[in-house]
Amino acid sequence: VQNPKNKSWLNPFEYQKKKMSQSTSTDTVTLVSSDGKEFKVDRQAAMVAGTIRAMLSGPGNFAEKEQDRIEFHEISSNVLEKVIQYFYYKQKYHASTGEIPEFPIEPEIALELLMAANFLDV
Repeated sequence: VQNPKNKSWLNPFEYQKKKMSQSTSTDTVTLVSSDGKEFKVDRQAAMVAGTIRAMLSGPGNFAEKEQDRIEFHEISSNVLEKVIQYFYYKQKYHASTGEIPEFPIEPEIALELLMAANFLDV
């Protein structure tokens, strides 16, 4: 049972920090936004996205598979950061049988976020 007075459990980045401190460099992938900001992400969390899963583990010879680095020329850093938060949120709550907190989305990025989610297949 989550403590409603302690809101840190709502923040997917708290879960991300815990996961990242437990992972090794081969367990991560670097996602790069259109404005050049780099995000180190737990590989399993990134695999939430079908597009990323296909690039990293599919049968094709994607350069991203070899480099553990994916550049998104059409996704800004604030949108990519929110997408990554969703990866960890989804990973944390996918098998939950209890109450799942709502994933917060700021209205000003909603349309861009929808387009990114569609492209990434999440």
